[in-house]
Amino acid sequence: MPSLVLLLWFTLCAEQDIRHRRIADKLTVGAGVLALVCLFATGHTWIGSSMVEAAAALVLSMALTLPGYLNGRLSCGEVKLLWALALASDSSHLVGTLIGGIVALVLWVFVSPMIWYRLSIRYRRKVEYLNPESAAVLPLTPFLLAGFVQTLFWLS
Repeated sequence: MPSLVLLLWFTLCAEQDIRHRRIADKLTVGAGVLALVCLFATGHTWIGSSMVEAAAALVLSMALTLPGYLNGRLSCGEVKLLWALALASDSSHLVGTLIGGIVALVLWVFVSPMIWYRLSIRYRRKVEYLNPESAAVLPLTPFLLAGFVQTLFWLS
């Protein structure tokens, strides 16, 4: 059940990132605050990891995302999303999500030129930020969602 809630939250964030190229603070900061409340109220993360593991995941998340943010490779929403994920899960989920997201992004870069024009025009307009030709920087959250799903299957 906790994984299902995280999956739903991650899906909402990915949908916003695809359509608007930004993630609302209500989703990222709100999830981070809820994860902190859960952590301090129960002594473990949303998925049941220890407080020490959550702290290690948060430090790891900061170490992996801050350089990308400072270099302009990651948006603030993506950074906050990964910090909230770290507080709600553990290092295994965080690293698995990042690795799976990178794999999904690489696959998209190679496969999307072959399938983009086979999609309906209506659908392409909804996900215009995923256009392989016009997108200077692709939204990362949908690919992180794919990595999170892969991680859930791998760790379950």
